[in-house]
Amino acid sequence: MGAEVTPGARAQEVRRATTRLKVREHRQRLRAQGMRPIQIWVPDVRSPEFAAEARRQSLLVAQSPEEAEIQSMIDSVLEWPNDEYSV
Repeated sequence: MGAEVTPGARAQEVRRATTRLKVREHRQRLRAQGMRPIQIWVPDVRSPEFAAEARRQSLLVAQSPEEAEIQSMIDSVLEWPNDEYSV
């Protein structure tokens, strides 16, 4: 006694299979071009926690006794490009 498969469920199964095939073929093409897949996790810059932590760290840096010296060093090596976007 197998479970009855509705037409909607069957159509969804076909779409999934089609999607898997398209993804597999796309990955094969990329591999043929010398690419390889990797997974990378980055901070979610949209999260309130990220913004709060960035602010906390910025305030710590700004209050650091070495801040003026470090900023001076950064300013001395900073080179702005000469293009239409420079101010």
